[in-house]
Amino acid sequence: MVQYAVYSTMPSSKSIRQTISLPAPTAQRVRALAKNKHTSANRVLVELVEAGLESKEQEKKRFFDLADRLEHSKEPTERKQIKEILAKMIFGDQAL
Repeated sequence: MVQYAVYSTMPSSKSIRQTISLPAPTAQRVRALAKNKHTSANRVLVELVEAGLESKEQEKKRFFDLADRLEHSKEPTERKQIKEILAKMIFGDQAL
């Protein structure tokens, strides 16, 4: 396992040292990305973590938007489709 320190890129906040362990194949991919982008592995990790956090926020927003649509929908077909989408979001493909 390879260890990297991850630092926040938020300019107004203080950076906090955080040590993580990565499986070797993941560490190799991070180093390759860093080399291709001419940046450090640390910078790549920060960008990946930030992108992942943003993705989770978007997923959460989509979930609540769908739940709101379900609540206000009167159309049985639409309600069924929304329920299926929400079930997949919660339980994955094994929900169906």
